[in-house]
Amino acid sequence: MTHSDADLVVLAQAGDAGALGVLLARHEAGMRAVALSLLGYGPDAEDAVQDAMVVAVRRIGEVRDPAAVAPWLRTIVRNNARMTLRGPRPVPVAEPEWFTPPSTTPTPEEALDRTALRDWVWHAVGQLSESDRLVTLLRYFSDASSYEQIAAVCGVPVGTVRSRLSHARRALAGGLRTSSASAYADSTAADDARWREGRDMIDTAMRGDFDRVVREHWWPDAEMIVPGGRRGGRDLAVRGMNGDLEAGVRQRLRNVVSSGNVLIWETDLLSPPDDPEHCPPAALWLQQLYQGRVWRFTLFHPLPARV
Repeated sequence: MTHSDADLVVLAQAGDAGALGVLLARHEAGMRAVALSLLGYGPDAEDAVQDAMVVAVRRIGEVRDPAAVAPWLRTIVRNNARMTLRGPRPVPVAEPEWFTPPSTTPTPEEALDRTALRDWVWHAVGQLSESDRLVTLLRYFSDASSYEQIAAVCGVPVGTVRSRLSHARRALAGGLRTSSASAYADSTAADDARWREGRDMIDTAMRGDFDRVVREHWWPDAEMIVPGGRRGGRDLAVRGMNGDLEAGVRQRLRNVVSSGNVLIWETDLLSPPDDPEHCPPAALWLQQLYQGRVWRFTLFHPLPARV
């Protein structure tokens, strides 16, 4: 039996990844036509379509009129294309009339929390290679979401970022198309544990004992990288944190994203009242793990979103 668009949306909102895959395959040609009309033939048009598919996974639960899902998908692509024409910006989130807006703007992680597809998504992300998984987490679940910022964090050319993202999105889309009603591990407990761990470590650091955090959770030969700046080991990280504390800077954990051996913390940086411009407003901690301990730490300050 061939399901209608409305039927597929209802099934997808109930957690059926396969139904969402059928829906996206059905409307892929129309989505691509919109991208081509605005961007012409080339990688930007394909990026706009693939990004829209990932956005749809996150936001399918917000569609209020399931029968109107086709224009909803095309609107996402159109917004993606327009943002590409305007220049580098964070990942777009379409807001056409057919979806129910949340009372407050959610983070990508919070948006995913509200969908029944959450466990499927994290299972699928976990199946990616580590390099593809890293750019995917940065693109869709962090503030360092532009190609240029991802390239800086990863230390690779923008073209490599595009290639890895394209490969990852094809894998995710293929997984949707072949998915069945399989059961996937509940990711909530693992996420809760990562949040508790992150809060405990940041609290310990704010009390002036970041050295203990590093000793207990980093490998002795761990490397610290500041893109475009310093490189060093554990001592560099401890000196940097202690220097910030002495200057009156504090950090507050805002977001935690993890999959496999990739762990990302995003923090708000709070400058001292007498020097409000002392530091950037936010920091991204990229922690690459081996056997549960940090072997490489990258500290990055995302650029504020353009408006």
